Amino acid sequence: MQQIIDLLKAQQDLEYRSFQIKLVPNISEEQMIGVRTPAMREIAKSVAKDEKLTAEFLSELPHQFFEENLLHFFIIAEIKDFDSCVTQIEKFLPYVDCWPVCDQSSPKVFKKQKNHEKLLPFIQKWISSDEIYTSRFGMRMLMNEFLGEDFKDEYPDWICRRMDKKGSDEDYYLKMMAAWYFATALAKQWDATLPFIQKNRLDSWTHNKAIQKAMESYRVSEEHKEILRELKRS
Repeated sequence: MQQIIDLLKAQQDLEYRSFQIKLVPNISEEQMIGVRTPAMREIAKSVAKDEKLTAEFLSELPHQFFEENLLHFFIIAEIKDFDSCVTQIEKFLPYVDCWPVCDQSSPKVFKKQKNHEKLLPFIQKWISSDEIYTSRFGMRMLMNEFLGEDFKDEYPDWICRRMDKKGSDEDYYLKMMAAWYFATALAKQWDATLPFIQKNRLDSWTHNKAIQKAMESYRVSEEHKEILRELKRS
């Protein structure tokens, strides 16, 4: 909507726009305004204070610009009611078309322990989706919210079963998210996660990328890194 576009264009940074165009190759130059993330978050907070404007903006899909999609998810992340937040996410996920939009927003309401039981079925559904960025978002939420005290041994298998659909032929950005999940899981849930690596549950590229990212992590001990070195696949 034009009111939102005007707010975004008022914060345009052409140098940053050039950087973003290179960073997100699957988005055309015409869709890029060039607004830095701190400014985006300030705009999101401002828009969220106006209920009428927020409702109109969230209902207007698809958006014209990359930054509108970012703003859309930033606003959703501020919704305090769990059911309303999930409803808006489910409406928006089919329009998510690149990794920055998928990755930069983490709904605050998801972090509340009381909501985890309700959240889990949605995460499982999102991960299973054939839509790349819906699945990536589900994997990221599983990583963000369920690698701590709520972790269960079966959760990494959700990622493996989704990646089994295409394996090495899967989209690069989904394979990267799967690798990121397993690298983080190796840092936080070593004993439960290692067997998935030992049993070669992932395609070779994702398997090796997960090990690489784990090896780069200060949260993985040197002892564990030595074990991972021996598990790389050629």
